[in-house]
Amino acid sequence: MFPTILIVDDEPSILQSLSGLLEDEGFEVMTASNGYEALKLIEAESPDLVLLDIWMPGIDGIETLQEIKKDNPFIQVIIITGHGTIETAVKATKMGAFDLIEKPLSIDKVIVTINNALNFRRLEEENKYLRKKTIEKNAINGVSPPVGELKKGIAAAAPTDSWILITGENGVGKELVARTIHQLSPRAENPLIDVNCAAIPDDRIESELFGHEKDAFPGARRRKRGKLEMAHRGTLFLDEVSDMNLAAQAKLLRVLQEQQFQRVGGDRLVTVDVRVIAATNRDLEKEIEQGRFREDLYYRLNVVPLRVPALRERRRDISALVEVFLDEFSKRSRTPVKQIATEAQEMLSRYSWPGNVRELKNLVGRLVIMVDKPIIEAADIPAPYNPGAALSETVEDRLFALDRLDEAHALFEAEFLRRKLAHHHNDPDRTAKALGIAPPELRRRMADLAIAEQL
Repeated sequence: MFPTILIVDDEPSILQSLSGLLEDEGFEVMTASNGYEALKLIEAESPDLVLLDIWMPGIDGIETLQEIKKDNPFIQVIIITGHGTIETAVKATKMGAFDLIEKPLSIDKVIVTINNALNFRRLEEENKYLRKKTIEKNAINGVSPPVGELKKGIAAAAPTDSWILITGENGVGKELVARTIHQLSPRAENPLIDVNCAAIPDDRIESELFGHEKDAFPGARRRKRGKLEMAHRGTLFLDEVSDMNLAAQAKLLRVLQEQQFQRVGGDRLVTVDVRVIAATNRDLEKEIEQGRFREDLYYRLNVVPLRVPALRERRRDISALVEVFLDEFSKRSRTPVKQIATEAQEMLSRYSWPGNVRELKNLVGRLVIMVDKPIIEAADIPAPYNPGAALSETVEDRLFALDRLDEAHALFEAEFLRRKLAHHHNDPDRTAKALGIAPPELRRRMADLAIAEQL
């Protein structure tokens, strides 16, 4: 397919000469002698690019540009004029023109500008596609009434600039909700910066949020931008905000109200424009009563409250989530998608899921790895999800049945990490903090030991 170009000019000599030159370059060319004719052709043929003269009888080029962009915002328009002024160029650019070329036309400049405009359009289309895929990836799966209410809340809040407080148990998908809101917001083209308040030591929270200057403290060898600065014009996601200490809460509140701060060790004010989404697994009103969370920060964050339901409140969604995870792990491992038997599905639907969606995803990942057949049967479901599963063979039995030290070490480490993850509600960041290692190191070991990645 060759790009299609519509030339709009009231001079027949321009239409004829420019058409011939562009056809020689491999473009498909259409022509129109006025704005009305151009708009009809655009509606019927939808060209990739329009070369548009400014001075024409009837509606002029600026009016035609306005009509094009109203109904076809992604068609690139290059203005051509023999009476170009700075004012005209600025006006055309503000209305969406890609560029302005003055007559007499240089064919080399025309070709270069056309190619640049078409490349820009391709990038726009790729960004639209990638954004669509990102939204699909972060979709909240399920059709239960609690999920329906959550989706309504997301749809209402996302297009606004309101601050949002997401509540829910560990593993329900609070980060997924935050990412969905960001992708559906006007700030989607700018970054979503995640701050896991539970994983940052108290003495580093200010540096992480506000950044620091060189030599601000021992080990600060260079200036560092903080999370707030990185989130400029985008979204700042404060995950597990209740884990932040009171001193940091006070400073954060002031900064969020003023949208200004100083880096640690600096004296220059940095101004930012951020939308804040916070999440917590705790009851913040109880935390306020017990003096562990600032009431003024709570009301500042809780402009739009969204509660993510626990998995036990949306059991009818479990089968759909299992299918999604089976497909995801299949793509990741490049293997055929496994099926799950009806009896096995029903067994999973009866379980209470204290670790919520994260625990379900972890189990499905384990089943994809461990079940070496196309259909996962009820007998393949391990305890405690399967009440009838045999519990006689302990980890110790398996450990001492091995002959090689490296295999025994791997089995012990895998079981140790699984139990620690379960103890910390399958939260890799909290588990890593408790173990005294960095979260990326824990995830690397999980991958090495075939422990399914957490949500």
